[in-house]
Amino acid sequence: MQKNTPSRLLRPLLHCAAAVLIATGAGFATAAAPQVQTQVPGYYRMMLGDIEVTALYDGAIEIDTGLLKNLRDEDRDRLLARHFLQAPKVQTAVNAYLINTGDKLVLVDAGAAHLFGPSLGHVAGNLRAAGYDPAQVDVVLLTHLHGDHINGLIDADGKAVFANAEIWSAQADNDFWLDEEAAAKAAQEVQPFFKMARDAAAPYRASGRWQTFGTDRDIVPGIASVAAPGHTPGHSGYLVGSGERKLLIWGDIVHNHAVQFAQPEVAIEFDVDSEAAVATRKQIFARSAEEKLLVGGMHLPFPGIGHVRAEGEAYEWVPLEFGPVNAQSGD
Repeated sequence: MQKNTPSRLLRPLLHCAAAVLIATGAGFATAAAPQVQTQVPGYYRMMLGDIEVTALYDGAIEIDTGLLKNLRDEDRDRLLARHFLQAPKVQTAVNAYLINTGDKLVLVDAGAAHLFGPSLGHVAGNLRAAGYDPAQVDVVLLTHLHGDHINGLIDADGKAVFANAEIWSAQADNDFWLDEEAAAKAAQEVQPFFKMARDAAAPYRASGRWQTFGTDRDIVPGIASVAAPGHTPGHSGYLVGSGERKLLIWGDIVHNHAVQFAQPEVAIEFDVDSEAAVATRKQIFARSAEEKLLVGGMHLPFPGIGHVRAEGEAYEWVPLEFGPVNAQSGD
């Protein structure tokens, strides 16, 4: 007599279950989940000694590669291709940096708001996503007064977004961008940029919270301005330091990482003084490489933080690796 083993007893039940699944059209594979199609919040946080640095993503915009100057088209296209980029349009990020020194909450640049299109204008939203509120910001440091760095100072009604903050800008940029007589003398096509600067500054100037500095100086403890003229007359970086490790937030030293690290003499159409901008870029590159500074760039691929390595007469961008907040502290 054949024994009823467990497998023999279960076999009819399995046949029955399979028949039901076939009859009802059911299967073991489930339907695909719907695509989410949204990105993570645009912030990246790291520690620089005991200072917390949070990169904030304002967004990205495409720029025409024809705006790059002082190189042949074939050289430009070769350098772009090395980074899997192609003329005539390339993406450039717009970044800002939030620094918590423990005593002060300091924002470097405020982004573009929505005056350059819907792909930009996310600094305030990403600041909130990072756990802060614009009302908590004590100081806003401006690298320069171009619209993609200052339009985020005000909302759609022209009111101050950073209601409790002092705003600091280089005197040379104030003298250039905020002077109505200088604006009137400017070419017609650039006059809107003068108006953007005046509009963004207006509520802070009216309340007495718009401050200026002349030369390199400490603005708040642990953060000093670094003159970097050329892109604009008062274009400035900010050196953030705690102990031996320092971060140079350099503003618009680079607009296209694929081309300008390899050929630092390449300028961009937006430079007010391209000759001075090239000289400043070479000096900042050399210093960053020699001192092994961390650097943060407003138009480097987000989060825009990394190192500069010298390669003969050229340089190479070495981005920081993603990691836990304390992994970069150096402690």
